[in-house]
Amino acid sequence: MLTFDPKTLSVSKLHAYLLSAVAPRPIAFASTVDVDGNPNLSPFSFFNVFSANPPILIFSPARRVRDNTTKHTLQNVEVTKEVVINVVNYDMVYQMSLSSTEYPEGVNEFDKAGLTMLKSDIVKPFRVAEAPVQFECKVNDVIKLGTDGGAGNLVICEVLKLHIDEEVIDEKGSINQEKLDLVARAGGSYYSRAKKGFFEIPKPLSTLGIGVDSFPEHVKNSMILTGNDLGMLANVEALPTKESIKGFIEELEVQSSNIKEISHSEKHTLARNYLSFGDVESAWKILLS
Repeated sequence: MLTFDPKTLSVSKLHAYLLSAVAPRPIAFASTVDVDGNPNLSPFSFFNVFSANPPILIFSPARRVRDNTTKHTLQNVEVTKEVVINVVNYDMVYQMSLSSTEYPEGVNEFDKAGLTMLKSDIVKPFRVAEAPVQFECKVNDVIKLGTDGGAGNLVICEVLKLHIDEEVIDEKGSINQEKLDLVARAGGSYYSRAKKGFFEIPKPLSTLGIGVDSFPEHVKNSMILTGNDLGMLANVEALPTKESIKGFIEELEVQSSNIKEISHSEKHTLARNYLSFGDVESAWKILLS
């Protein structure tokens, strides 16, 4: 067995070991606002429930390892003392992943991820309408665990109101875990689906994905593409060029003579097929043809 003294490891290496070994971890999809009311949305897997009376949730936005900066979520909760913690199910996991992209201050991750802002009853931050459970919270305290890169900040949240989708409630009034279909975070690019096991999602581009708000309307408002499909499509740096689309379609025409004449809905269905194999580029070429 390998044995390590944490002090002898780089912070990035120690961070990777911790996240891979302590897994899977539940995800706090935290919605906040800044002092001017601008919304922010970001996921955190240093998260759990710690008390029922009072109802306390704690999540930890860590200082960035690479440059020791802090995240907008931490800055917001320190000032406003409010947060909504949304749970993440499989149907929205790709959108959740996209929202972790480090967009500049003032960019609305709800728009980028194609998620719906739902007004809260008590606190100012918005709820994620697609989340099956949402907790409106006040922030009782923020405990800083250090000042160097990688240091956590425990955000102690008291639940003021919780909202549960009736679709995940069984006949006894309890949450049906299989219907809830939660996902959890593991090491690297791995996630765990409660009823299916591990799967991978490519990490968001460091160059920033274009976001759902940049989509053509027929794609953004598709009745066929799912939230996860939109999340995959949004995690590209740029849309394919007209020349590459033309070449791709001409090649398909050799195999099927009516590609150019099919309807939007048929194109969306075909694009979904490409996405099921992780081929985002071909999916976009179909959608934009």
